[in-house]
Amino acid sequence: MQVHLRNPTRVVEVAGRRKVHALLTELGLNRESHLVIRNGTLVPGDGELDADDEIEIRPVISGGAT
Repeated sequence: MQVHLRNPTRVVEVAGRRKVHALLTELGLNRESHLVIRNGTLVPGDGELDADDEIEIRPVISGGAT
């Protein structure tokens, strides 16, 4: 699968199927701090990703008024 990561922007190829939480662990990313998106849809942590999927991983950004 092709994984597009943000901050810093890069593309990583990952072979085979994975659950979201396993992919994030393999990439050294925290599940609570990242969103995994497939075809514009958020994928839950126990969601299965196929080898031919194109995935985007974005960091969660929060903020508020000062």
